[in-house]
Amino acid sequence: MFNEKKPLTKEETIAADIEESSVEEQTGDNDTLNEESAAAENSAEEQEIIEETEESEEDVIARLQDEVEAEQNKYLRLLADYDNFKRRSQKDREIASKFRSQSLLTDLLPVLDNFERAMAVETKSDDAASIMKGVDMVRKSLLEAVKREGLEEIPAVGEPFDPNFHQAVMQEKDDNAEPGIVLQELQKGYTLKGRVLRPAMVKVNE
Repeated sequence: MFNEKKPLTKEETIAADIEESSVEEQTGDNDTLNEESAAAENSAEEQEIIEETEESEEDVIARLQDEVEAEQNKYLRLLADYDNFKRRSQKDREIASKFRSQSLLTDLLPVLDNFERAMAVETKSDDAASIMKGVDMVRKSLLEAVKREGLEEIPAVGEPFDPNFHQAVMQEKDDNAEPGIVLQELQKGYTLKGRVLRPAMVKVNE
């Protein structure tokens, strides 16, 4: 009725043991190979991470060096700009101090012209002569005051014409003078510490 399992013979038992041992040995070898492979992969990954980390540190160092150099250059440019600003400011202050009276003296030029015209008028009486003497004293006092501020007359008559200081409004032929020589001064010119406030209006020999 029931199938009874036949007992294995001695030869069959030995063969079965050998087969089982072979299977276990093969399984163990496979496990060892898998472990070695996994260990190798882990070691390679760790080495790659280490190399990437080293490269990143080098990149960081290079970037920081570039940033430091850029900041140093920025600082040097700012320092140079500040030095230039100080020099310009100092120069502007010196110019402002040197020519502080330019506006006032420019306004006084017509007054000096009027004194010149007044002194050119001929006097025919003692009273007029006395008045002209007082006017001349005032003129001289004013000239001394403006000269102390650096105002100077521009030489004209007998001088070679210089467009930097003279304004030619007339020409005339005079054989007794060299060509280009100023023959007559029609209006005085003035300089303030070397700067032309007003050129002299002159008549020039052809």
